[in-house]
Amino acid sequence: QVQLVESGGGLVQAGGSLKLSCAASGSTASIAAMGWYRQAPGKQRDLVARITRGGIPTYASSVKGRFTISRDNAKNTVYLQINSLEPEDTAVYYCNAEDWSFKAYWGQGTQVTVSS
Repeated sequence: QVQLVESGGGLVQAGGSLKLSCAASGSTASIAAMGWYRQAPGKQRDLVARITRGGIPTYASSVKGRFTISRDNAKNTVYLQINSLEPEDTAVYYCNAEDWSFKAYWGQGTQVTVSS
């Protein structure tokens, strides 16, 4: 089992920045990839960014150039740097981990609110 704990959300003005963190614990050696999803009110949960254990990132087209995902394997932590925030980025951001058998684990979510 893998446990995920997110931190770093909050209220920020449009154009500002935030850095989200997600610390994994438990069977961390089984983690193949980690990522961030977000869910706005009334909408589905969508992938924002994902990074493999080897450090290869992928991004949703809507966030390319503004979001940067990174990970520290020694700390079992993944980060999401969010720049040039827009009101449309307002959502609950969820950390996700995927093990080698493609089982998914989720954090409790952290709220990001962007005011215009």
